[in-house]
Amino acid sequence: MLSLHFIRDNRDLIIERLAVKNFDAKELVDEIIELDKKRRSLQRQLDDYLAEANKLAKSIGQLYKEGKRDEAEKAKARSSELKQITKELNAELAKVDDQLKKKLVELPNIPHESVPAGNSDADNVIVYEEGEIPVLPDNAKPHWDLASEYKIIDFELGSKVTGAGFPFYRGKGARLQRALINFFLDEALDAGYLEYQPPLLVNEDSGYGTGQLPDKEGQMYYVNEDNLYLIPTAEVPVTNIYRNVILKEEELPVKNVAYSNCFRREAGSYGKDVRGLNRLHQFDKVEIVQIQHPDKSYETLEEMKEHVANLLRKLELPFRIVKLCGGDLSFTSALTFDFEVYSAAQKKWLEVSSVSNFESFQANRMKLRFKDKNGKTHVAHTLNGSALALPRIVASLLENNQTPEGIKIPEALRSYTGFEIIN
Repeated sequence: MLSLHFIRDNRDLIIERLAVKNFDAKELVDEIIELDKKRRSLQRQLDDYLAEANKLAKSIGQLYKEGKRDEAEKAKARSSELKQITKELNAELAKVDDQLKKKLVELPNIPHESVPAGNSDADNVIVYEEGEIPVLPDNAKPHWDLASEYKIIDFELGSKVTGAGFPFYRGKGARLQRALINFFLDEALDAGYLEYQPPLLVNEDSGYGTGQLPDKEGQMYYVNEDNLYLIPTAEVPVTNIYRNVILKEEELPVKNVAYSNCFRREAGSYGKDVRGLNRLHQFDKVEIVQIQHPDKSYETLEEMKEHVANLLRKLELPFRIVKLCGGDLSFTSALTFDFEVYSAAQKKWLEVSSVSNFESFQANRMKLRFKDKNGKTHVAHTLNGSALALPRIVASLLENNQTPEGIKIPEALRSYTGFEIIN
């Protein structure tokens, strides 16, 4: 979330920048500022009354010793009165503080100044493109037909056992999944990331910490009896490792990587764009997360983009990088670049990664800070990226590499799969 100090000092800037996200922030920002004024006024009153009560408490005994009984009794009466006043002020302050916190988490992160205006993904800006688009024969098949032909993914069995969007991977399909996961993890380890295997369920505080709650509550699977949420990405548990933590400046950057299952309800998704592996409720993903000094976070964003680009190069997939416009930017992100690979049989680009800088937005929520060499405390910046999400990578690998002899495996994966072709 945005800090109160920043909101107080930058009201007009926040309203102007959030308009790029198509978010009318004026009423909400003004409510926050007024609640903050009220909270600070109540705190000042409470502090004054407590100081008076403390002074009286010290004086009552002395007044009795000096034989000033009437003054002492008056002081006692005033002390009792102050006790009631401070009790009421504490209750009012807690109420206002609660209202303020609820309003603060409704305010999105402001977009970076480079974010273009726009309403949807149609307004995103292609900033880079690499690789040759495969030319397939007229009888080329989409990945769902290839999956059935080679018996490597069973969508129908997934629907029987669980429901649509929960496929079974079998045989070489399962080995391909495992190969991609290990390949992505090894590449991250070589780049200096520390591997975690996180839990797949998180509590409410973790959801709020990274901004999934309350913004994406309807998209998360919820375990009501235990008040826990299935993770939509490893970003949530891994970033929350540092909730309420103060790091040392020399520990930055913190670089973590994690493989996990991911769960998303994808409510309202339908049509041809969700067929096969294009959109699932459960999928595998390797996530990279960095905690960085604010002065270096945009340099780190470029580094993370290059890491993802190198993965796609090694997989021999044509890709492009897209800068998200304001209308397509997430609630929490200041700047996001999507990576898309070309699916030759479907003849369209598929998003396989988002790499984002959240600046201090998540860190403010989590109270994630670091101390500089002079002992001064600062709020850190957080970043993450998919490196990579598997379903659409698999879809593109199957479609782009289909031949009459079978589906060829890219050379970089062969030591992981143990086979060169799916046939």
